[in-house]
Amino acid sequence: MVSKSNLLTDISLKGLEIAPSQVWGSVRIVPLLRHQVRNDLRLLRRSYNEDLTVVSLAGEITAPGMKYFSYIPHGLVLSWTDDGSPVGAFGGQLLKTDGKQLNCNFASVRLMHRMIKRESKNQLRFLPLHLAMEGFLSMFFEGPDIAWREYSKYTLSRGLGIRIESSFSGRYIAGLEDALRVFEIHSRQVGVLVFVAEALASAFVVPTPEDYKLLHNSLLEDFYGELLYQYALLHQTTFPMSVSLNESKINDLTALRAAVENMRADWASFQGFMAEGLLGRRLISQRVYTAGSFILQRFITDLNPKEENHIGEAIIRENGELEYLKTYRLSGMQTRRIYLLSQLAEHNWNLDATASKLGNTREEFVQRLEKVGFGYLLNAEVRQAALKKAKGKR
Repeated sequence: MVSKSNLLTDISLKGLEIAPSQVWGSVRIVPLLRHQVRNDLRLLRRSYNEDLTVVSLAGEITAPGMKYFSYIPHGLVLSWTDDGSPVGAFGGQLLKTDGKQLNCNFASVRLMHRMIKRESKNQLRFLPLHLAMEGFLSMFFEGPDIAWREYSKYTLSRGLGIRIESSFSGRYIAGLEDALRVFEIHSRQVGVLVFVAEALASAFVVPTPEDYKLLHNSLLEDFYGELLYQYALLHQTTFPMSVSLNESKINDLTALRAAVENMRADWASFQGFMAEGLLGRRLISQRVYTAGSFILQRFITDLNPKEENHIGEAIIRENGELEYLKTYRLSGMQTRRIYLLSQLAEHNWNLDATASKLGNTREEFVQRLEKVGFGYLLNAEVRQAALKKAKGKR
């Protein structure tokens, strides 16, 4: 659904059809088919070959003046028309060079300006998935607005400082490369739901079947959480799923066609249920760019520590149809980190008020911050008191 501000409140796969899945080892890929392809929005991949990319965030809507460091294998170039006509001769447009390359002793580094950069009137370059991750890293980045005495001088002057999250390339997810190579691509396919050991790893949607064919293998260059890497190593099979037809009720082609349609509907319903940790979940969305009648936004699910959580990016039409989607499943530790930060921000970074809301003593809450790597936010006195309390309970 889409709010009055044209921001996603949940992901409904409007305009898309869930097709029967294909399985290879622990990897299950569910094709997503588009009912109506309009061709007035297209995506082109732009490959980068550097070992490291440094993105200046000057002028961005979050974390102004800061930089994002990561391995970024490719960007996406978005082209659109304002009158609904097809994007002409896609792939033949003149594309501007993007970024500068700096050669170092140990690596080649690409310097880029902004996560999203307009390159011509109807053309936009953005960095897929990194757009969502940068937003995740910058959430509550500036730290407390009030100079609470419990926080360190570093936190009060610099906020959270350098934030780091680590992930695995899709090439390290056992079976994913083989699955992408051997699985059939449907004629109307524009996306996939990727499951690893029946856990939703990611969702990926593009505007047209032609775009998907060109970007199919880019899933290997995406990054995935440690949980999915471990699942792929430990679980080499998936659950058997079978749907059968009642032959006694099939006497002609019309009945057979109806039975097959019902079977496909049952498959779609069940596979949609498997992805309920993303589909239908309440989202916190942020608009990042308006491209004609299309809106590029990034989002995070509603941060329930007891459920799976995802971050991602989406492009929607004015009628709410999904044209682009790319998601990343947060690990349990990533969820706990951002959840605790969100609770602190909700209570104006007051330690006692936040601890009380979560049913903790001050010392217990400080210990929770230590466990997720945020102990450095607090001064030595507060951390030592919590450590002393923890030792006293043993």
